[in-house]
Amino acid sequence: MLDEQRQAKPADAPTRQSDAEGRDALDFQPDRHRIGDEGGKPDDEGRDSAAPDRDAGEGEPRRSILRRHPWWFVLGALAVLVLGAAGYAYWLIDLRPYESTDDAFVDARSFTIAPKVGGYVIDVPVTDNQHVKAGDTLFRIDPRDYRVALEQAEAQVQAAQAAIRNVNAQIEAQKAQIEVAKAQVETAQAALTFAQEDADRYKTLAARGAGTIQQSQSSTSTLQQRQAALTSAQANVIAAQRQIGSLQAQRASTEAQLAQMKAQRDQAELNLGYTNVTAAQAGRVVRLTGGVGEYAQPGQSLSMFVPDDIWVTANFKETQVTDIRPGQPVDIEIDAYPNRRITGHVASVQPGSGTAFSLLPAQNATGNYVKVTQRIPVKIVADDWPADVAIGPGMSVVPRVHVR
Repeated sequence: MLDEQRQAKPADAPTRQSDAEGRDALDFQPDRHRIGDEGGKPDDEGRDSAAPDRDAGEGEPRRSILRRHPWWFVLGALAVLVLGAAGYAYWLIDLRPYESTDDAFVDARSFTIAPKVGGYVIDVPVTDNQHVKAGDTLFRIDPRDYRVALEQAEAQVQAAQAAIRNVNAQIEAQKAQIEVAKAQVETAQAALTFAQEDADRYKTLAARGAGTIQQSQSSTSTLQQRQAALTSAQANVIAAQRQIGSLQAQRASTEAQLAQMKAQRDQAELNLGYTNVTAAQAGRVVRLTGGVGEYAQPGQSLSMFVPDDIWVTANFKETQVTDIRPGQPVDIEIDAYPNRRITGHVASVQPGSGTAFSLLPAQNATGNYVKVTQRIPVKIVADDWPADVAIGPGMSVVPRVHVR
């Protein structure tokens, strides 16, 4: 019996070693039947000793490669993430076909509606957020005072015109007096000539003794009277001419007054027209504050007005405007209407950051300077705004500029 046990031990050792190797490789190895040395029969003792080892191998679960080498999975996942991040960065920097920003809003040249003249508001034919056309009436101010002022100015114009006509008549009359004075000068000149000849004749006769000294003295006196009459007639002509000059100056002054009266009449007519406040262009009336019965001062805000001419102001980072050019197509998404897609184009790029044109621009000449990426305003014009929804200044949008 001891000899059979010694012979069985060498056969059990290889079997146990084979089972151990099978467990390491996660492969199930079938038991090898030992054939005894005697008569080719299996060794019962060897089979009994190998049975526990075989049962132990069948109960152990199979382990995968990932469990035996977990770092391979971690390294592979890291490699995929690194490659994905590198590819996305390359696409984002060099291949991205658009630039986008959420720092964008609808903009417009909104302004206040205010009357140029004061008075009580008698009619407001519009409502809040109503769309109006150019020339539509927004407010009406009581026009009675301004109508009276216009009538008064018109009366003053007519009075000035009458004064001018009166002066013109005086000038014409004075011209006639000048002609009369000139005729008197000619008459006096003829009388003077006759008196001169008469005086010369009597003087000659007196010198020859044919005439009397009294006749000579009388003719000389008549000559002097005719000279005085001529001088008076000439003075009358000069006085009449000077009078017509005065009348012409009076007419010029009256014409200046007429021009002033006409200007006052035109201003009164304008003031009367200003009582009807109209829309200068098409747009929407917003923040309507004026009401019937309110006394409106000149320049007092009665409402706000948003023209139909609106656009998008997009504040891109200065690193984004490298490839943005006027005319490039833009896709516009409005936060209020996310299902609407609006197309447009870049109208212009402001030559400077937004802070450079602010009321109080930043002063960077300090020792504690921190570099901050600036924003560049870009004006974007829509090809066609939707008419069935209300779009106005301040609404947030997300533009996407196609730069490639």
